[in-house]
Amino acid sequence: MLKKILITLTLLSLSLPVLAKDAIYTSAFNNRAISGYDAVSYFSDAGPVKGSKKFKTRYKDAEWRFASQENLDTFLQAPEKFAPQYGGYCAWAVSEGYTAKGDPLQWNIHNDKLYLNYNADIKSKWEADKLNHIDQANNNWPTILEK
Repeated sequence: MLKKILITLTLLSLSLPVLAKDAIYTSAFNNRAISGYDAVSYFSDAGPVKGSKKFKTRYKDAEWRFASQENLDTFLQAPEKFAPQYGGYCAWAVSEGYTAKGDPLQWNIHNDKLYLNYNADIKSKWEADKLNHIDQANNNWPTILEK
């Protein structure tokens, strides 16, 4: 009897779809992209600022917040320009073949693209060979989400 149950459970598990990771990194506790930081603000002299729930939109199944209506409108005109690369996952991790959370305060803009990293140490590793890591990450993205 136990053998039949194990066989049934095994067959059931094989028939379940494999769940891919979300295209945009959000925490387990909310659905906010970049932990609620304003994506447009990274491209200003002031740097990243927290967004407000007054100015928000949905993009790629995540909630994006902005510090002003102007920044929200700017994002809506070209979200792919302002959204972090690799969905806000750690750029270094993606270059290494896996995903990890991106910290909105460990960021870098290269060729008008926003990259996030897991922490300051990882950001240093990423910046030490940025061009190579970007090439590797571009090769891994987005199929890495299926792992």
